[in-house]
Amino acid sequence: MARRIPSWLKSDLPGGQSLKKVAATVSSLNLNTICFEARCPNKDDCFKKGAVTFLILGRNCSRHCGFCNVGAAPPERPDGEEPERVRQACTLLELAYVILTSVTRDDLPDGGADHFAECVRLIKEGGEGPMVEVLIPDFGGNLESVERVASTGVDVLGHNLETVKRLYTTVREGADYGRSLGILDHVKSGFPDVVVKSGLMLGLGEENEEVKSTLKDLADAGCDIVVIGQYMRPSMAHLPVKEYIDPEVFDDLENYARELGLVGVCGPRARSSYLAKAAYDAARLRRHKRCA
Repeated sequence: MARRIPSWLKSDLPGGQSLKKVAATVSSLNLNTICFEARCPNKDDCFKKGAVTFLILGRNCSRHCGFCNVGAAPPERPDGEEPERVRQACTLLELAYVILTSVTRDDLPDGGADHFAECVRLIKEGGEGPMVEVLIPDFGGNLESVERVASTGVDVLGHNLETVKRLYTTVREGADYGRSLGILDHVKSGFPDVVVKSGLMLGLGEENEEVKSTLKDLADAGCDIVVIGQYMRPSMAHLPVKEYIDPEVFDDLENYARELGLVGVCGPRARSSYLAKAAYDAARLRRHKRCA
């Protein structure tokens, strides 16, 4: 078992006007955010930077991954008015960078791809909207659904590996390591203007060399950005933390990612959308230098 939560993972309770404004706005529009649902420790910092991660397609997931704090229950019927309410929230909050993610919807024929696409279309309508990043589920391996989202003009398409290959059957119910890598590779080869992103969490029993091997797999798949953070157990019903990883290990992995050509956002409190705009800018700059 892991030792007690170390000091570098402890933080003050978030507060401030930015958090209150986002909370009031999403509540008034009957929207969900992964920021609140997953109890993200960085939400106040992101809100101050004009970035919010909306959780679309309901709050209940069709899978039951042991690490995730999002509800696992029969999914709700997709709300056809939700994309318009997301657009309204982006306007009211004057967002500069929007992240859209969802629960996994294996119950839907397209996995929810059309719903993602409609959200992006409305946010981008008129060409004056904020930048849009999507963090998609695996859509059951349906590449047509992946293409439906990638072709909307999104700036970043993310799909998280979450953990190393050896731990998939324990950590990611219903997922497949090769399938997830294939999604990233498919986007990179078919939509070269889209920045491709993935993420990992540490502390579930993985070995350091396994993590580095996974980073190599991501680089080979054409990934541009990788986010690596510490897994935190949402409740006693979730997978236990096997180890709290020292900050120096994250620094080493960020340097290794850089050597592979990846932009790394690595640290104990890093989450998928943390420093998203800065990571995007760094990835675009790296691409520009390669082409120069």
